[in-house]
Amino acid sequence: MNLRRVSAISRKEFIQIIRDPRSLALAIVIPMILIVLFGFALSLDIDNIPLAIWDRDNTRASVDFLLNFKNSKYFQIIGYYDNYRDLQRLIDSGKAMMAMVIEKDFSQDLLSGRPAPVQLILDGSDSNTATIALGYANAVVTQYNTNIILNIMKKYTKENPTPVNLQSRIWFNPDFQSKLFIVPGLIAVIIMIISSLLTSLTVAREWERGTMEQLISTPVRRAELLLGKFLPYFAIGFFDLIMSVLLGVFAFGVPMRGSVILLLILSSVFLTGALTQGMLISIVTKNQRTASQLAILSSFLPTFLLSGFTYEIFNMPKVVQALTFLIPARYYIIILRGIYLKAVGLDVLWRPSLLLCIFAFIIVSVAIRKFKKKIA
Repeated sequence: MNLRRVSAISRKEFIQIIRDPRSLALAIVIPMILIVLFGFALSLDIDNIPLAIWDRDNTRASVDFLLNFKNSKYFQIIGYYDNYRDLQRLIDSGKAMMAMVIEKDFSQDLLSGRPAPVQLILDGSDSNTATIALGYANAVVTQYNTNIILNIMKKYTKENPTPVNLQSRIWFNPDFQSKLFIVPGLIAVIIMIISSLLTSLTVAREWERGTMEQLISTPVRRAELLLGKFLPYFAIGFFDLIMSVLLGVFAFGVPMRGSVILLLILSSVFLTGALTQGMLISIVTKNQRTASQLAILSSFLPTFLLSGFTYEIFNMPKVVQALTFLIPARYYIIILRGIYLKAVGLDVLWRPSLLLCIFAFIIVSVAIRKFKKKIA
């Protein structure tokens, strides 16, 4: 390995990047835009569910019952109506996700000890959101019933009631903020996509412009040529990583509880594999358009869908779960969330770290083997 030849190839690649504003925009601007847009727009928190009310009883008891929904942060009462037609129109148009109908004899049933029916109508077109909203509504009603039972027990018994009291303790994300879950995974998605796209053009561009023949005629070895092309993009990718981490901490308030040094070391391993994957695509295709399309297909879709970023892996079919072991972002996301939120080290993260190193080693070895210093 001749460092002078590697340095010369790296300087050439840096000059080529600087002279191409599109490459600079792709390398620096787009990652920042992506993390800001995804960080603010993508949220798994379900708050302020629009709720329409038809109170047919219209008594003090029904008003007290509705106050439990009005004072909850999960519901937003958008209005009070007096017929099913209006409720249906609101749900059909998407202005309301839930509608609640309180029957005429609600207060009488409540005071006489009989079940007091309340009808809840949900828009089930989004089944996941509807299920969560129904869980929130059930929790509000359960709390309301518990308060009624406690008040009755206090009235007719001398001793204070002692119902079961569940003491829950939530680790790592006590406020259930989805951004603490999303932003670390988002860093992995952005680094994977941008890295693959950047290097997917580097070798193919040389073939299309006819400059590869000149490089082949030089004494530069294939490993030196690939390393020289790799280093500039590694520097750009590492810069994007630092900016993403800083935005996550200061813009989105995601705490960095673990070791920053460990994060940077393991991120460098992942970055090496992602960059080399794009370079391998460029070597095989020798065409910039085809290379960029393959880079998107092989990086964005697997990373976004099969890495555990948006969907839990344990909830996938067994066959798909087996495929996720081939996705390097799966291991990197585990590492990011472990370091960011749980402050764990290699004693816990050694398995995903080892698999990430194996991925980087295999992809680098295949890229060197596939690159041939010959015209045909």
